[in-house]
This record gives sequence, C-alpha cells and structure tokens, in this order.
Amino acid sequence: MSNLSLAEAVKLKSVLAKRIHELEEEMDRVAFVEVEKGSKVPKQVRSLSKVEVEIDEIRKDFRLLDKLMYRANFENVVNFNGEELVIVEAIELATQLRAKARKFKEFGAAAKEEHQFGYGEGLPLIKRAMFDPEEYRVKAVELERQANRLSNAINTKNYSIFLEFDSEKYF
Repeated sequence: MSNLSLAEAVKLKSVLAKRIHELEEEMDRVAFVEVEKGSKVPKQVRSLSKVEVEIDEIRKDFRLLDKLMYRANFENVVNFNGEELVIVEAIELATQLRAKARKFKEFGAAAKEEHQFGYGEGLPLIKRAMFDPEEYRVKAVELERQANRLSNAINTKNYSIFLEFDSEKYF
C-alpha cells in the first residue's frame, strides 16, 4: 500500500466528496427513464447498481481516510509560541485567531467619535468609542500574523506525516 501525506489527504478528501456528489447525481439520472408506452427501454451505459457499487467503495475509502486523518491530527503536534499543540487543537486555534482578528479589524476601522443623527428632542448625540481604534487595528494585524504563522506550521507538519492509504485509484 502506498503512503499519502496528510496534506495530500486533505486534498483527496475534497476530491472524494466531490466524486460522491457526482455519483449521487448520476444515480438520479440512471434511476429513471421516460419512454413512450409500448416502446423499448433504451440501454443505459451504466446501471443504477453499478453506480451504487462505485459510490459505496468511495464512501468506504472516504471513511478510512477520515479516520486516518483524525488519528494523525490527534497524535501529532506542532510548536507554536513555545507550546506544543496537537494538530486538531492548532487548527481550532488558527480559526479562533482569525475570528478574533476579524472582530478587532472592525474595532480598528471604527471612528473614535461619531456624530449621531437622532430623532426627537434635537439634542446632538455622539457615539464615542470606549477603546483606541488604532490599538485594535494593530492587534488585528498581529493576530492575523500569528494565525498565518500557525497555519504555515500546520501545513509544514501535514507534509511530514504519512498515512497508509492507497490513493493510486484517485491520483
């Protein structure tokens, strides 16, 4: 059995998911035919049962690949900011860093003070930021940098981990 890097496995999983979707569509196409009453049913290139067999084989490979990937993501670590994180945790941390950076960017783009146009008594209203927008802009840049650094570490690690999976029929 050939080996496949974890990085290639991520791509292959996407390929398999797409292939499963295509086969489901093919099942819909070959499951029914429209013919005039009394006419002969046209010969199909592939039968529904052949498509079923192929989709079942791919789904089995998908499950195996998924299991191998989960195991690798749990058993292997990356170093980030002096801390060892299992890959699954590192992936989640990178996602959280990006979410935090996105929110901080919003605060960084805010005005320190804005005049609000209200209704009613005609008193001028001012919306005042209770923080320094520039400080949050700088924090957002740093968080994005950290998320990118962590993603690069994960990606590098993914190329060094090999899974026992026969990908020859797909690549």
